[in-house]
Amino acid sequence: MPARSPTSEAPAASTSASRSGRAFLLLLRDSPFTFPLVAIIAVLLLVISEVSYRSAVSSLTQLEDMGFVRIRNLELLRLMVDAETGQRGYMLTGRDEYLQPYNDSIKELRQLLEPLHRYYEKDPTSDSLFVELQTTIERKVSEMQASLTMVKEGKTEGALQLLLTDIGREQMDSIRRLSRKLTEREAGKIVTERLEINSTLRLGRIGVATMTALSVLALVLYLRQRFAIEALRVDQRRSLQQERDQLEALAVERTEQLTELARHLQTAREDERSRLARDLHDELGALLTAAKLDVARLKSRIPDISPEAAARMAHLNETLNSGIAMKRRIIEDLRPSSLSNLGLIAALEIQAREFAEASEIKVETRLEKIKLTPSAELTVYRLVQEACTNIAKYAKATEVRIQLLATSDGGLIEVKDNGLGFDTDTQRHPSSHGLLGMRFRVEAEGGRMKLESSPGRGTLVSATLPSPPEPDSTST
Repeated sequence: MPARSPTSEAPAASTSASRSGRAFLLLLRDSPFTFPLVAIIAVLLLVISEVSYRSAVSSLTQLEDMGFVRIRNLELLRLMVDAETGQRGYMLTGRDEYLQPYNDSIKELRQLLEPLHRYYEKDPTSDSLFVELQTTIERKVSEMQASLTMVKEGKTEGALQLLLTDIGREQMDSIRRLSRKLTEREAGKIVTERLEINSTLRLGRIGVATMTALSVLALVLYLRQRFAIEALRVDQRRSLQQERDQLEALAVERTEQLTELARHLQTAREDERSRLARDLHDELGALLTAAKLDVARLKSRIPDISPEAAARMAHLNETLNSGIAMKRRIIEDLRPSSLSNLGLIAALEIQAREFAEASEIKVETRLEKIKLTPSAELTVYRLVQEACTNIAKYAKATEVRIQLLATSDGGLIEVKDNGLGFDTDTQRHPSSHGLLGMRFRVEAEGGRMKLESSPGRGTLVSATLPSPPEPDSTST
């Protein structure tokens, strides 16, 4: 019987392992204990992870404290050297400039000993060393203070003799030795804490790997349900998309209808204003003119008129003139004749001049010739009129700038003041309804209106309007 080659046995073993794996997955999928077991393991891993996290945080905090203490020990040694340098400099030169670094070092030294003392009270293994270090430092400080006192009292020779002894050097050597021991102990503690952090991280790594394996298993068990749910979601998404398309089409249709309605209302309003202006001009104008002529005839036909009657006649004539002027202003507000007779630029100049005279506000204009439709020109005129009305009522401005500029695709109108301004995001301005109506009117003409304002920085109302389409020269 021929022997089997290793190459023929390898595929068989691989196939057997694959079948065993699939059987194990089927067993896990169909077993009622799978999900509870996975949940229990997941909870245990979460607990282990949380404990590891808290342990790592505690170790990092201790490392931070140890590093802080290590730096403070080095700072302690530096302050002692600075204090000794200042003391010797003063003793050798007698100059007060050396006392300042000495006093600063002693002050910082005493402030530094307090947190170190609190730290080493919790560490019995190092507390005795720190107590010895603190005692040595106090002796060294007392020795330096005694020598300085002798110099101040004129006992310079005795102070120098004290300086030449080995007491100060021995104390400084002892301070360096004790500080080095404390620093080495802190370094050893840091190494220990780092090892503990490595162990904690290793445990967390194992937990993450196990959790990853459980997540993969849960994903495999979840895939069957996910495909069915995804198919259901696709159907629901398709239905929602159809409803959304219908709603968007309905919204576009309603928007177009509202835009057309707004345009119709504005047209009807302007037509009504024009009719009312014509009636005022024809009927009321004729009545006031006839009354003024009658007054003139009466005045010329009365030969002897008393002063009181003459004053009455003059007052009546002035009243009629005021009525005629008021009638003209009302007609101009209803339907600006200057716009149809003189053009947009002249109408805006007249409007700016009359607003400046009535409100006593400085008005600057920069008006360029642009090409717009008659309805768009009327929209520009009404926009400036509405903005000036709001400035006079609410802005308390001293300067107003009106600009009409030509652009590549139409015209730009801007009305800017230096008044109080307001917050366009949070504050509802009293003139918002009028500006909202102007926005709809500008948009009905195919333009876009923008309002910029902030408290204390004035207000800018601007709008862009397109040029009328050019006639097709090729059409017959």
